[in-house]
Amino acid sequence: MTTTKKIIGLGLSSLTLLNIATAGDISLPTAPASNSGFANAIPSISNPTLAELAVPQTRIHALAIQHKLPSSISIGGGQVALGGDVNVFALQIEYALNERLSIIASKDGFIDFNPDNTLTDQTGFANVAAGLKYAFIYDTANQFAASIAGSIELPTGNRDVFQGYGDGAVNLTVSTLKLKDKWQFSTATGLHLPFDTDAESVTGFASAHVSYRLTERITPIFEVNWFRVLNEGNGTETPISATDFEGGDFFNLGSSNAGANRDIVTAALGLRYKICDKTQVGLAYEIPLTNEEDNLMDSRITLDLVYKF
Repeated sequence: MTTTKKIIGLGLSSLTLLNIATAGDISLPTAPASNSGFANAIPSISNPTLAELAVPQTRIHALAIQHKLPSSISIGGGQVALGGDVNVFALQIEYALNERLSIIASKDGFIDFNPDNTLTDQTGFANVAAGLKYAFIYDTANQFAASIAGSIELPTGNRDVFQGYGDGAVNLTVSTLKLKDKWQFSTATGLHLPFDTDAESVTGFASAHVSYRLTERITPIFEVNWFRVLNEGNGTETPISATDFEGGDFFNLGSSNAGANRDIVTAALGLRYKICDKTQVGLAYEIPLTNEEDNLMDSRITLDLVYKF
C-alpha cells in the first residue's frame, strides 16, 4: 500500500509540473542549440589551395584539375611557344577540433605536366602545406563567420614540376562567410610569404564566391580570383623563372620579371551537386580575365568531391 501511494504521488507531481509548464509559468530545460546554422555552407571550387572556407569542418576534399596552358607565354618582353596542359590530383583534409578551430592540410598532390613546346613532359609531387584555422567570429543566429588560417608550405615537391624550390613559405588567409536565405557570399584574402624571397616571389590574393541554392541538391556558383605580385624573386631558380608574370595559385616561379604583369585575374563558373548530407561534388570552368600570355592559364576545369563527417 505504501509503494502504491508513492507511485501515485509521483504521478500527480509530474502531471502538475507538466500543466504548469504548458500554461507558460515555467520553462522545462531544453537541449543545447545545434550549430547547424552553417550546415549549407559550401567551399569554393577555384583557388583551392589558398581560399579557405571561414567555417571549420571535418572533411575530405578530393580534387582533379585539368589546366590548359597558353599557346605562348611572355618571357623577357617576347613570346615563347608553350601549349599543352597540366593535370593535378590532390587530396585536402580538414579536421575540426571544435566549432571554431580546425587542423588543415591545404596543399599536396600529384602533378602531370605536358607542354607542347619549349619544355618537356614531367611528373612529380606538389609541395605539402598544413596548419590551423580559427573562426574568430562564429555567429549562427546571423549566419556569419570570419576566420584566420595559417599554414606552413614545405619544399617537399619535385622541381621538375616547379615545386620544391626555396626554403618553404607561410600562407596566411582571412576568410568570411555570409548565408542569406538560399544565397552564400564568401571571401578569402591572403599572403604567400616565402622564407627565401630570392627563390620565390611574395604574392597576395583575393577571392570572392557567390552561390544560390537552386534546389535542395543543385547550387550554381560564380567565383573571381585576383593574384598580385608584391615582391619579385631573383629569376634564377626555375627553368621559366624569367617569365613576365607569376604562377597564380598553384605555382610560384620566383620570376624576376613578374613586376611587368603583377596582376592575374580569373573567373570561374560552376555548380555543386549534393549527393547526400555528407557528400557533394563540384565542377567549375575557369578562364583568365587578364591576358592569357601573361600567366600560365588558358583555361581550367576543376572537378572535386567533398565528404563531410
